[in-house]
Amino acid sequence: MAPDSKRPLPEGEQFFTPGVTGLRKAVEQRSAVPMTYLFTQVPRWVAPAVLVILLLAGFAVANPLGGVAVLPVIAFIGWLAYLSWPSLGIGGKVLRVAMLTFLVLLVATRFGAF
Repeated sequence: MAPDSKRPLPEGEQFFTPGVTGLRKAVEQRSAVPMTYLFTQVPRWVAPAVLVILLLAGFAVANPLGGVAVLPVIAFIGWLAYLSWPSLGIGGKVLRVAMLTFLVLLVATRFGAF
């Protein structure tokens, strides 16, 4: 992909949750710019590659530095889970809660909580 070419946003999908107010509306509006940039300007492989590298570092390093490496992964997955929550079924919600719980426990073990 040439550096000046842009990927288009998906057609037929609403970018914001219809009829939303309050905190969700503020988070969706503030997330629009970084999300649009991430999904249209950055090569598709960058975000998953960085997240995998950070997660592997969290598994490999058994001290607080490993826990610090996993914190951006928790933030990114939590951000995406929050944004996608209204459109998820029960299975998707359970899976996201389980993933975040696992990552928080991983960080807690790296910081010596267990």
